[in-house]
Amino acid sequence: MAETTTATPTALPKGFRGAEQGWPHLDRIPHPPRRVPLLGDVLGADRRTPLQDTLRYARQLGPIFRRRAFGKEFVFVWGADLVADMADESRFAKHVGLGVANLRPVAGDGLFTAYNHEPNWQLAHDVLAPGFSREAMAGYHPMMLSVAERLTDSWDRELAAGRSVDVPGDMTKLTLETISRTGFGHDFGSFERDRPHPFVTAMVGTLSYAQRLNSVPSPLAPLLLRTATRRNEADIAYLNRTVDEMVRTRREASGSGAGDLLDRMLDTTHAETGERLSPENVRRQVITFLVAGHETTSGSLSFALHYLARHPEIAARARAEVDQVWGDTETPGYDQVAKLRYVRRVLDESLRLWPTAPAYAREATRDTELAGVHPMRRGAWALILTPMLHRDPEVWGADAEEFDPDRFDAKAVRSRAPHTFKPFGTGARACIGRQFALHEATLVLGLLLRRYELRPDPAYQLRVTERLTLMPEDLRLHLDRRTATAAPAPVTVPDEVRSEPRCPVHGTDD
Repeated sequence: MAETTTATPTALPKGFRGAEQGWPHLDRIPHPPRRVPLLGDVLGADRRTPLQDTLRYARQLGPIFRRRAFGKEFVFVWGADLVADMADESRFAKHVGLGVANLRPVAGDGLFTAYNHEPNWQLAHDVLAPGFSREAMAGYHPMMLSVAERLTDSWDRELAAGRSVDVPGDMTKLTLETISRTGFGHDFGSFERDRPHPFVTAMVGTLSYAQRLNSVPSPLAPLLLRTATRRNEADIAYLNRTVDEMVRTRREASGSGAGDLLDRMLDTTHAETGERLSPENVRRQVITFLVAGHETTSGSLSFALHYLARHPEIAARARAEVDQVWGDTETPGYDQVAKLRYVRRVLDESLRLWPTAPAYAREATRDTELAGVHPMRRGAWALILTPMLHRDPEVWGADAEEFDPDRFDAKAVRSRAPHTFKPFGTGARACIGRQFALHEATLVLGLLLRRYELRPDPAYQLRVTERLTLMPEDLRLHLDRRTATAAPAPVTVPDEVRSEPRCPVHGTDD
């Protein structure tokens, strides 16, 4: 592989870096036909579904391609070999792409939106990582159960009234309450409200605004989005006020969170440097966790419930596992959740088809070649399309578009190359809360399968809403209460699966 080194690296250009600045042989990378002067590849594009438009181009143009919009050139990657090469932490690092950078007015140098050179990222990561240890997770488990009970109480009421349930709306309530109560000791009262909590409304507003900025020429944004910009500023102000009040309440209570994430943010010093998070950074980290810690998990649960309702044979198999593993236990313990291996496969397969954080960007940390073919200068970056990586037929087979949880049995996982399943990003900047999200989602799916039969609306066709994250649109399900748990059907668990559960984000550096 060709490498070029320099004694003193030149400074990277400030602001947005188009592909023309970092890819010397951009002409080797295909682009859509019929480019429009000035506007670029916009024919047939829908600003509400930019990701799904890009997936359509990906199928046409192959594992690496480019698109041009309003004078900006973007490179997209999804081929498994290319993605694996970009996972090399010695040559590539996280790139804060345009969509993520649009969130910096609200999240600043929080864990998700920080630039690599900003010191608060590593400080916050080191301070907060123990908050996601096995011991910490076991401590969160009772609160997760408590919030899940509020969900089932709500669904019981809807069932008694003969109404279907709003799956994305209720999963949003569930995951917001879970992260806010376990991490910050705050109750938004989501299940007691007829409408979404104003925090959710403001959060969705900021995500939607960031999405809109991606499809508007930068010089024209202040003019074209004048009203939306004012509304976004009000949304950010509300988020800030809400979090500041949470922090003030905790400080006055002198650490009543029993070592939760907020306590760690306020009281923990770095083990080596003795540094603490600044008050401004605490606010940014809390907002980051409240937004990222519930928005993606609610989408993952919603997609999983959609597929379970559409595949009753898979739901029956998952339900049989829950009956066998949990038995008559009213409240499953922490360790019992990890034993739901098939339920976890259902979740993983949902994340494969619709990873709710559907892309992540990587940039070259030195001059290099991507897969020995495409030269890249230091600072050149590409956006990795996770839904297309997860549909690569060379990895997942000719039926890659089909829903099949057995893709994640232990033997199948071992047979796949590293870096082919990336719902939580990659490397040092991968999602810090992934085990929290996976435990919460597996627990909730188990509880719902044990309690209800799920019936879809026969006329419903899956539509996906994009607001930087992905969510099923207008998904409602009908419920039937299981009157009694039948004798558990035997579920064969191969010996190879009886060991401790392993993370399917497969790779030594993950």
